[in-house]
Amino acid sequence: MDDNKGLIDQEIKVLDRGFVRLVDFMGSDDSIVEAARVSYGHGTKKRREDRGLIRYLMRHQHTTPFEMVEFKFHVKLPIFIARQWIRHRTANVNEYSGRYSVMEDDFYVPRPEDIKQQSTTNRQGREEAEVDPAVRESFLAFLNTSNRHLYDEYLKAIDAGVARELARINLPLSLYTQWYWKIDLHNLFHFLKLRLDEHAQAEIREYAKAMSHFVKQVVPVAWEAFEDYQLNAQQFSAVELKLLFKNLKDFDQSEDALVEAGLSKGEAREFLEKLTRIKR
Repeated sequence: MDDNKGLIDQEIKVLDRGFVRLVDFMGSDDSIVEAARVSYGHGTKKRREDRGLIRYLMRHQHTTPFEMVEFKFHVKLPIFIARQWIRHRTANVNEYSGRYSVMEDDFYVPRPEDIKQQSTTNRQGREEAEVDPAVRESFLAFLNTSNRHLYDEYLKAIDAGVARELARINLPLSLYTQWYWKIDLHNLFHFLKLRLDEHAQAEIREYAKAMSHFVKQVVPVAWEAFEDYQLNAQQFSAVELKLLFKNLKDFDQSEDALVEAGLSKGEAREFLEKLTRIKR
């Protein structure tokens, strides 16, 4: 853990003007193991080594030990991303106040290559199809012009004595805000699972990637388990599982073969138990 203290105050640039900065963190992979062994009782150390224990906890969704690790981030992000982000109601948040302070002259403007057409299959997303260059240039010009105009009018209102809490109300969602965001590892993994997904908005994925850079260094074993059992895993319905099992051919279901393929003995046994349940 001490080796990772150098991560504190490191800042990763995100989008054109945003960033993610690690303010502080508490705990490590060892913290997860120590918390788990309190509930598992004496002798657990002999039965299961640390990596295996963390993977077991992740695999079986024993989430409480992961809550013993916490991260605190300082994030600068566009308001429209903040409104998506705040839907994760499992963190402590303190945001820059537009009632107390004058909002900064910072607006998110997407890169030309990031302006895509509306998806025909996903009502809340974009697809890879390019927008007509003339439309793209017109849209970018509109963003820059309207951002500048609205911010100038905002400053005029403040200079004229209008209360800051009122002067701000017509500022666009592209305006950057900032907050401190503190969260435990269990809920952070849930956030990252959703926001690293390819269906998440591209801009919030960039913030999730930046946060992942810190998480995987502080808790590398837990991160590996998260990748294996959550981030890169798939969930199937009962019907889908039966279809998969029905179509399995030439599959060696011996424990030795599964261990040779990369599973631990415990994982191999659990996998065979799952196959048995599918047969029923």
